[in-house]
Amino acid sequence: MPFVHIKLVNGVFSTDQKEAMATAITDVIMEFDGSEAFREVVWVLIEELYTDDWHVGRRPLAGPKSLMQTPCNSKTIFRMINGHTVSNTEFAQQMPPK
Repeated sequence: MPFVHIKLVNGVFSTDQKEAMATAITDVIMEFDGSEAFREVVWVLIEELYTDDWHVGRRPLAGPKSLMQTPCNSKTIFRMINGHTVSNTEFAQQMPPK
């Protein structure tokens, strides 16, 4: 029996959205098996965790707002070379793709 465990930040999704997510995940699993009888044994567990249980980038998570900030922080970090910010062109010249 397939078991899918999804962990989410508490309060981000409504009950209806979580039910729709479970249905969609079950449908994806069904694409690999194909037997309709298999649908009845697909388990989807959606677990909500409170924000004070989460840490991202060594910092406590402040909810969905923090999740949106994380890509911005990563972009800034990747653009740092030798302790100073560089333009995309300078970055590309110093770190050419291989």
